[in-house]
Amino acid sequence: MKKISYGIDAPHVVRNLFIFSIIGFVVSIFFPLIQIGQIDIHTSGFIWMGFSCGLMGVWMLLYSVYGKLKHRDRILNMINWKGNEMVLDIGTGRGLLMIGAAKRLTSGKSIGIDIWNMEDLTQNKIEHTTDNVVLEGVKDRVEIKNDNAMSMSFADNTFDIVISNLCLHNIYNSEDRKKACYEICRVLKKGGTAIISDFRHIREYKNNFVQAGLQTELLPAAYFTTFPPLPILKIYKG
Repeated sequence: MKKISYGIDAPHVVRNLFIFSIIGFVVSIFFPLIQIGQIDIHTSGFIWMGFSCGLMGVWMLLYSVYGKLKHRDRILNMINWKGNEMVLDIGTGRGLLMIGAAKRLTSGKSIGIDIWNMEDLTQNKIEHTTDNVVLEGVKDRVEIKNDNAMSMSFADNTFDIVISNLCLHNIYNSEDRKKACYEICRVLKKGGTAIISDFRHIREYKNNFVQAGLQTELLPAAYFTTFPPLPILKIYKG
């Protein structure tokens, strides 16, 4: 039987952290002294690399399994839901935010877009997103689309709520990230709210939205439930 799963975030990063952790412990324990010609290299300090990389790897796994569920709820609890909202989740992945929003709707609709990059999430495929939608019982309130955040196919002023977590930093050019921010401004209705959470460029996003004439509020990260720490940017289109 299929089970609900929202995957492991940044699996290659988690893998590399554990590899470096093992290297750090192995080198410090089994090769305490390395001699290169006349040079003696004491490797006891490598144990700290092993410890720190291992700790970060474990913390990232805990975020993926437990923390991001709490982070999702923190984001969604910032919205005063009526139940009839049109919601857009940018970079939906396997549907965590999109499905969470759909559960708070009655007559509204939650739409998730992504390009489903496998480096961002384990088994990051639209088929797995669809499976989660069915298993969570929100199929009638959800739509999934392959769409690009920098040039979305939606009309102006379509959405009451726009949400996004750990997505926009994957756009590597600052001008393209600005395009994505302006696209959010374009599709957001007047009086609507957007909430973005990310571990990079969050102040850059804030400046982009301020330049576009929107009101912003930057909230601190919850350090015990997110790793890397994820601040939240709340945006209001007046």
